[in-house]
Amino acid sequence: MDPENCRPLGFLIGLPFAFLALILSLVGLVVWAIGSLLSCVCPCCICCAGIANLSVSLVKMPIKVIRWFIDLIPC
Repeated sequence: MDPENCRPLGFLIGLPFAFLALILSLVGLVVWAIGSLLSCVCPCCICCAGIANLSVSLVKMPIKVIRWFIDLIPC
């Protein structure tokens, strides 16, 4: 079987989970904005930088989820 024929199946299976990850990424975007503002106001607050880094990973989550589901489908 050709790899191009079965890869869309992984994409379709992963769409609902990517939608949930998209919602989480929007939450991460808001947290990142707040964390960035707090780290600009008080640069000594190291926890704000950690929260901002966590929220950036949440923003990247939909792409990671779709790629993970596509890689799961064997061809």
